[in-house]
Amino acid sequence: MPGPLMTPELVRLEVAPPGDKQAVIGLMADLISATGRAERDGLEAGLLKREESFATGMPGGFAIPHCRTDAVHEAALGFLRLAEPVDFGSADGPADLIIGIAAPAGTDDQHLKLLAQLSRALIRPEFLADLRAAKEPHEVSDLVMGVIEPAPDTAHDDTAQGDAALGTDEAQASATASGQPVLLAITSCPTGIAHTYMAAESLENAAKDKGVELHVETQGSGGITPFTEEQIAAASALIVAADVNISGRERFAGLPLVEHPVKRAISHGSEMIDEAVAATTDPSTRRVPTSGSAAKNGESSSSSSSSSSAANQQSWPRRIQGAVMTGVSYMIPFVAAGGLLMALGFLVAGFDVAFVAQDVATSFSLTSLPDHQTYESATGAVQTERAGLALYLGAVFFTLGDLGMGFLVAALSGYIAFGLAGRPGIAPGFIGGAVSVAVGAGFLGGLITGLLAGLIALWFTTLTPPRWLAGLMPVVIIPLVTTFVVGGLMLLFLGRPLATLMTALQDGLTSMSGSSAILLGVIIGLMMCFDLGGPVNKAAYLFATAGLSQGTEASFQIMAAVMAAGMVPPLAMALSTVVRRKLYSPVERENGTTAWLLGAAFISEGAIPFAAADPLRVIPSTMAGGAVTGALIMAFSVGSQAPHGGVFVVFAISPVWGFLLAILAGTLVAAAAVTVLKELGRRKTAATEAAEVAA
Repeated sequence: MPGPLMTPELVRLEVAPPGDKQAVIGLMADLISATGRAERDGLEAGLLKREESFATGMPGGFAIPHCRTDAVHEAALGFLRLAEPVDFGSADGPADLIIGIAAPAGTDDQHLKLLAQLSRALIRPEFLADLRAAKEPHEVSDLVMGVIEPAPDTAHDDTAQGDAALGTDEAQASATASGQPVLLAITSCPTGIAHTYMAAESLENAAKDKGVELHVETQGSGGITPFTEEQIAAASALIVAADVNISGRERFAGLPLVEHPVKRAISHGSEMIDEAVAATTDPSTRRVPTSGSAAKNGESSSSSSSSSSAANQQSWPRRIQGAVMTGVSYMIPFVAAGGLLMALGFLVAGFDVAFVAQDVATSFSLTSLPDHQTYESATGAVQTERAGLALYLGAVFFTLGDLGMGFLVAALSGYIAFGLAGRPGIAPGFIGGAVSVAVGAGFLGGLITGLLAGLIALWFTTLTPPRWLAGLMPVVIIPLVTTFVVGGLMLLFLGRPLATLMTALQDGLTSMSGSSAILLGVIIGLMMCFDLGGPVNKAAYLFATAGLSQGTEASFQIMAAVMAAGMVPPLAMALSTVVRRKLYSPVERENGTTAWLLGAAFISEGAIPFAAADPLRVIPSTMAGGAVTGALIMAFSVGSQAPHGGVFVVFAISPVWGFLLAILAGTLVAAAAVTVLKELGRRKTAATEAAEVAA
């Protein structure tokens, strides 16, 4: 039976900070894993990943690093009270109270509700004061467990607390009778464990202080208790405090909307309540779009609301960048499955299977195997190298992979449109991508059609249709009109110029040789190591994978350069931690052990912990190594027919010796550079400290 979430063994007081917040997180992982509740490296990786995407420092001088991961066997809460505060990214200053939340990937709702209660308590200044005043570990664990599992006579329903910030039905009735607006709020964060409920508590407390009726719907990992129809019907405005897409937004069509990141609700809940109250009487305020349902009570968003909306949303360059990244991330499974199946086809049946694959796969079977097949080559009629079962199975693999790769441009376009406009953009985006393939515009056309479809569909969602037409907008009108516009533009105006540009690009790559190909390899290597999985890295990867469907030697070489250069950063950091261990903290040395496997599998993100801790030394060093690797790949004419996998797909790489030698050379260069730079930095620091002591 699981034990308490926090015990005295999970509490450390007056801890000397081991360094920056990454080091503190490593110490938290040590603390929790020592109780046997988690695997240490996996927990630390999960906490760091969450921290990289969203700083967990909070107003009040505390931080809540947290994650849900398979590395956690049993849910646990760790507590560190630091002797000196450490910066965890809060605008209000560093944190001296560190509460680590470790939840298993399959955490049940009951555990998550208990963690939600803790998150709400952390907003209360008196609770934080008690934690700082505690003198023994058992006092801290008793305080925390008293909040999570209160005595029966003080227990209260968390859902009821979320439903009414005023605390009683009578108080709510009084607020309503006094003419105060009724507000709804939705809170949500990426993990749905801490920030979701802290934001809810902050908004509820602020509403209570102002005498405003507020109902909160927490869309967290513990599930969702949705608003009732009566609450929605009585609402005057909606507050959204979220860093992820919320579900059921269409329920609030036409309501005045105040929307901010979840962290603002925690630190400025009172201001958000004031904004929502003011929005109820402002005719030009931003409103929830009426796509998918009729506007509430006939309310509509005016043209002036568009400018107000833009002020509260991301800038257009960032939105477009995010949409393109969404398209790439959804496209990658098509590339991985299709590319690896094609590579398996070549492995089993030989490289000439590409000329006969579809005929063999559809005309023969396991009971009727093919002989050597004849196909036309540049030199005349030629027979395939292999026959029988090998040729048949290889043809099946290749055909499946070729069909999968056929979706590449359509998936890219469709999910770029989805990233901008949501579901109404998917169909126009996919069809636009298919048109791009049909006219020969390739992935450049897919990028254009995805952006066009997303922007046009997004514009449609801002319109206020009549009530009788609103239900047809997202499923009929928007896909139909957007597809007609995007498809028509491609066929009538954009398709041929883009196809010409794509052909010129392919011809240019195919004709590259000697120094020009090596220069391309250098550029690819620099891009792959610049931001380790970020937009620049992904742009190079997209460029390479989109070319795989062309099946040319140049496209295979570009893919090999991308994969090999992307393997260099984690491998180089792993090697450096072995060669000069004293330059790295214990946590970094353990990360180095993991980086060997991540690098071998072509997961560039394995170097992120090192780059985050010391970017000015790590990133330039790995870029130098990546450039060397990219150049050597091109110089050795190494080609890869697999889009991912690193050393685990060497069967799809030729020549293998050139691939491995290029990676080895780049890894040595990067490891040497980063080691030298760190050593120089250590000596400079030691000399400065010695001078201070002497003075």
